[in-house]
Amino acid sequence: MAGPVIPERYRAALGDDDPFLAMFEAPQALRKLLKGLTEKQLSRRPAPGKWSIKEIVAHLADGEVILGSRYRLVAAHDRPAIAAYDQDLFVERLGADAASAEELVADFEMARAVNLGLLVRLPDEAFARVGIHSERGEESLGTMVALYAGHDRIHLDQIETIRTGLFPQKRKARKATAKAAPKTAPKRAAGKPSAAKRAAPNRGAKAPAKKGAKKAAKKK
Repeated sequence: MAGPVIPERYRAALGDDDPFLAMFEAPQALRKLLKGLTEKQLSRRPAPGKWSIKEIVAHLADGEVILGSRYRLVAAHDRPAIAAYDQDLFVERLGADAASAEELVADFEMARAVNLGLLVRLPDEAFARVGIHSERGEESLGTMVALYAGHDRIHLDQIETIRTGLFPQKRKARKATAKAAPKTAPKRAAGKPSAAKRAAPNRGAKAPAKKGAKKAAKKK
């Protein structure tokens, strides 16, 4: 079971790290955390009412698909409505139990790759565009990127905690993984500011305007 999205918690999890790079590295970090665990171990819940590691992976995959839709709505529409969804019902009713953990990880990787491809090619001013979330109110595209980079961190830590608690003999340190630089990261277009500037969570994720561009939409 996942709790509600708490912006401050997600911002704290990301810290000063570049959200774009954090989102690129998350699938690799996830695979390293799952390495060596059997399907039975991945499906074991740490306590009644708590998600198993496999269910967390299903949640990450589902969330990435939903997030991709939100990115596109906000980038293309003017102040679109962004509906919340029941994360537990998604995990319960979308067949996560019938899929292998490998299939769910692959789903997450594929959806994340598609979304990162979109973010790389969007113009800078798109990150200042806003949608109206049904629970959190006005939220910019840049803020979404930063929050969900933190969301990854929260759930990777959750998986590591479950793994350590249930299978201490298989404990893996993730610190080295988190610090390791990827072999090949997506290239940003020449002159495009870093995601840290486009999606800085503590500054309202305000995107820098290009010369001659229309004034960016005001956001929260």
